[in-house]
Amino acid sequence: MATAQTPAMADLHTGEHGHDQASPGEIAIGVIIGRTSEFFDFFVFAIASVIVFPRLVFPFASELTGTLYSFMIFALAFMARPIGTVIFMTVDRAYGKTAKLISALFLLGTATVALAFLPGYHDIGVAAIWLLALARIAQGLAWGGAWDGMASLLALNAPPSKRGWYAMVPQLGAPLGLIVASALFAYFAGNLSADDFFDWGWRYPFFVAFAINVVALFARLRMVTTEEYASLFETRELQPARISDTVASEGQNIMLGAFAPLASFALFHMVTVFPLSWVFLFTRESPVRFLIIEIVAAVFGVGAIVLSGVIADRVGRKSLLMGSAIAIAIYSGFAPQLLDAGAFGETIYMVIGFILLGLSFGQSSGAIASNFKQAYRYTASALTSDMAWLFGAGFAPLVALLLATNLGVIASGAYLLSGAFWTLLALWLSGQREAGDMDAGR
Repeated sequence: MATAQTPAMADLHTGEHGHDQASPGEIAIGVIIGRTSEFFDFFVFAIASVIVFPRLVFPFASELTGTLYSFMIFALAFMARPIGTVIFMTVDRAYGKTAKLISALFLLGTATVALAFLPGYHDIGVAAIWLLALARIAQGLAWGGAWDGMASLLALNAPPSKRGWYAMVPQLGAPLGLIVASALFAYFAGNLSADDFFDWGWRYPFFVAFAINVVALFARLRMVTTEEYASLFETRELQPARISDTVASEGQNIMLGAFAPLASFALFHMVTVFPLSWVFLFTRESPVRFLIIEIVAAVFGVGAIVLSGVIADRVGRKSLLMGSAIAIAIYSGFAPQLLDAGAFGETIYMVIGFILLGLSFGQSSGAIASNFKQAYRYTASALTSDMAWLFGAGFAPLVALLLATNLGVIASGAYLLSGAFWTLLALWLSGQREAGDMDAGR
């Protein structure tokens, strides 16, 4: 990977900070490990929300209703995430980033591994539902605190000709996390009896999530003790600002940044969580086979994310996001019907969906971050990410499943179409705003 140094990094190798040095390549690896661990936790819970929690926690409801209840709890993390950002930004200002990351990732690991010990409804009654919801809220709070700013900084501090390439690096964590989570569930579900899987087999991926979080913690701590990170902190690029001041100064850009990636964030769940629920509930397909299809499609997603970096550096990130949004809008009009077309149709749906997801999601991080004032960029980028996940992805499985069951599977495409619309509108408004700022500065 090409190395890049910003003015803030120019004279770091004199050793004044007393920290170890890390190359941009090492920082990128640390970012990938951190993001993979977050998405692994994310997908372990998501898969369990479809094939485990309806039976374990909501046995009194039908399979469909139990899944809808699970998706409601699934959304709680996205609602809690902005609150986590507020809490942990306060910790950051008071005690520093090391304390922030340790406490956030400790909370994330604790909440995740606690789910491995979750009793069922038949054991403790309604308390099982409250414990599941509490653990999910804790995960959301921790995700808010796990934001380290390096994803956007990799893109912003790269050479102008390589910003698309650096922007895609952190996004690789999503398909990698899905591949590992799906493989674990497929292995246990495929090699255990149904009774053993629902008794203890499903719990192992949550133990693995805790172990991966420990590795991710050390990878991130390695980053925050480097001279590069210390210099970026001193130049205010990584300093947290007060939430109220950030919103007052950057509120409009935060909202534009939140809506700009909506097409890719909506598609994110339309090719991961929703199709698994549809196949599990309304077809005779084995969930194991569909998880394998997800793994294969996610490999295409990895390739598409890498390709997005090359394309973005040639045509521009916003142009790629706009083109991807248009392609996603077209995809939304026909693709959901493929889920009712057997294994071949499901594979086509997933592969095309992951290719589109890779191209758009690969450039969705920090697309508007360059608009933020330097003093507020770190905090504004965190809030933008929180809002984008909440608006674009938090309720996607729930809404899509409701639309599909009440109006037919093709209706689930309406959620995708709305995401594409908001992305195009946000990018257009962002362009108008930038043009206005340029005119005002003449």
